[in-house]
Amino acid sequence: MGLTFLLFQVAVALFAIASYYIYRNLSYFKRRNIPHETPHWLHGNLKGLRSTHNFHDIFGAYYNKFKTLQVPFVGLFVHQKPAVFVTDLELVKHVLIKDFSNFSDKGLYYNEKDDPISAHLFTLDGPQWRLLRNKMSSTFTSGKMKLMFPTVVSVANEFIAVMHEKSQKNSVLEIRDLMGRFTVDVIGTCAFGIECNSLRDENAEFLQYGKLTLVEKRHGNLIIAFMESFPKLARRLRLARTAKRVEEFYTRIVKQTVAIREKQNIKRNDFMDLLIELKNKKNSNPDNNEGLTMEEVIAQAFVFFIAGFETSSSTMGFALYELAKNPHIQDKLRAEVEEVFEKHNQQFTYECMKDLKYLTQVMFETLRLYTIVPHLNRQALKRYEVPGHPNFIIEAGQSVIIPAAAIHRDPKLYPDPEEFRPERFSPEESANRESVAWLPFGDGPRNCIGLRFGQMQARIGLALLIKNFKFSTCPETPDPLVFNPKSFALGMTSGINLKVEAI
Repeated sequence: MGLTFLLFQVAVALFAIASYYIYRNLSYFKRRNIPHETPHWLHGNLKGLRSTHNFHDIFGAYYNKFKTLQVPFVGLFVHQKPAVFVTDLELVKHVLIKDFSNFSDKGLYYNEKDDPISAHLFTLDGPQWRLLRNKMSSTFTSGKMKLMFPTVVSVANEFIAVMHEKSQKNSVLEIRDLMGRFTVDVIGTCAFGIECNSLRDENAEFLQYGKLTLVEKRHGNLIIAFMESFPKLARRLRLARTAKRVEEFYTRIVKQTVAIREKQNIKRNDFMDLLIELKNKKNSNPDNNEGLTMEEVIAQAFVFFIAGFETSSSTMGFALYELAKNPHIQDKLRAEVEEVFEKHNQQFTYECMKDLKYLTQVMFETLRLYTIVPHLNRQALKRYEVPGHPNFIIEAGQSVIIPAAAIHRDPKLYPDPEEFRPERFSPEESANRESVAWLPFGDGPRNCIGLRFGQMQARIGLALLIKNFKFSTCPETPDPLVFNPKSFALGMTSGINLKVEAI
């Protein structure tokens, strides 16, 4: 009886401590008189996430609810963790650019010891990120893009041949999947030097693992939430985020590719060549900070593949969807493409890229309307008082969320935001907007390092598609599009069917 009563008292005490801890967390913004929505005790302000709503839905609704308050930020609870939700472009500019030194970290979970593939440029923080960014910057210069350009064009020409074959058999094609196959072959070639052949083989290994990586998790939502909320404790518990078979696949592929290239002295002027150079610098001098370990090579190749595959394929798919719905825009774009090709003697050269100005506007408007990554994460290194707002304090270690997708649909910044209008990104209209009003690649020193490559492969693919085919809607075309609530990026529950006619 005595032991039972003691255990009961211990349980009551633990429950009281846990309840107080939760109450203190969830009353954080109330005590500071910061506007916020009353949180759920477990889910915070993310109730329904990955079941009925995605991040785009939840953050879009939150932004629209509070954007008129004329405050720099409002409170948001990521489960039980209080975070800063930015609603003012001036604060966006401070976080990303002006005061970047205090917001250089993202605060995302990675575990380089037990899950080394997770420790890549997108997730790393602190001195590790700075050092790796400096090492990798030289691999994404315009000069390096020019070297990779012929490889991308070669894959794109094969893509056009496949499209001709498929459109002759069936005029209605699911273009979202086809765009994914194209980008898998491009990234597979440039990042791994492997002919993936996913354009002709829907069961190609690289294609299957590319799709798998975006949906398969090592743990359920509860454990993922724990890792995000308590990263230090999660690392001590040796929790990994990357699915085991995904980690094993990319580790095997990178090691095999490196071994073959070094043994046969193969040079392809691609991303893998550059990673191998950095690895050899490290091998020749382990104390050389300019080199990369094999684990770092695997992690960078992995994130390059995933980021380039999903963002570019989605952008191309959504662009074709809007061009099919807006034939006058498609005709205008086709006229520009034909003019540029004629100017360059029907040769697709690297110099063509800068002449495809309207194509760039189409891409930028697509990324505004269909922002693939819904928000940007940052974390304060030190306590920060928002300039001009002394009552709004961002504490050291606190997460900062910038709702990029919601900002892109703000009617004050983009009138009639649901309308697809590439002219928004003409030099004249762009000059009248803050640069941080468009954030598909982030901004400041921690913007997307691969944006040049991503834009290059999307431009090449779209230019050749519009030159060779006419796209239009059909009864099978979804309207409106339905997005997958389980996907972090802007993913579809089904494909995009369009009528495709060779020109």
